Amino acid sequence: MTYQPQIIAGNWKMNLTVSQALAFADRLLAALKGKELSRKLILAPNFTSLQPLAAACRDSVVEIAAQNCSEHEAGAFTGETSTAMLKDAGVAYVLIGHSERRQIFGESDALLAAKLKAVVTGGLIPILCVGETLEQRRQGDAVAVVTRQLTESLAGFSGSRLIVAYEPVWAIGTGETATPENARRLHAEIRKFLRAEFSWGDEVPILYGGSAKPGNAAELLAQPEVNGLLVGGAALDPESFLQIADA
Repeated sequence: MTYQPQIIAGNWKMNLTVSQALAFADRLLAALKGKELSRKLILAPNFTSLQPLAAACRDSVVEIAAQNCSEHEAGAFTGETSTAMLKDAGVAYVLIGHSERRQIFGESDALLAAKLKAVVTGGLIPILCVGETLEQRRQGDAVAVVTRQLTESLAGFSGSRLIVAYEPVWAIGTGETATPENARRLHAEIRKFLRAEFSWGDEVPILYGGSAKPGNAAELLAQPEVNGLLVGGAALDPESFLQIADA
């Protein structure tokens, strides 16, 4: 099954101030005016821009994702943000388990499972990120690593809405990109896992997220089981982001 519509999600990471985010939205929405777009657009700004960007994009085709959330509902957790707070700010999706959260901040699959539960409880849609490092790829462990991440992160998952993003860690921010064949193979393995685990596994969009850009977007999006893209650096420019959405 090919999930429709395809999704183009932009992860801004720790980039763009509020004023820059709003300027981006102005340019993007102006370019989208009167345009029939067949793909769904999602933007994941930093926390300070979530509410202003959600307000700017209200009643448009652009939806908002948070880059992270707390596994807790409320309380004495300095610096954390709950899913209820995110939903109140206009957020619809939450990135869970991005490789930078796993590697830099040491987030485990067990913690990600707790965050997934919080996202579901909060009425938001999780975008679960999985992917192997260069060393794991060279050792031939890519499928095993991704399967383990899915198994442990989705342990006890009770939601009915989920997006999975395959992000080969070795291709993030490096300019390297998985070949279409590599993307197709890993996406097929992810789909096989989802079908085995969930009766609705065929309905889960699987995004590719590894140095996607205007020059390679069309070829990646043409692959079976590639239901969209999670875009990093190329999503920081509205024209580039729109070129990918139009690919």
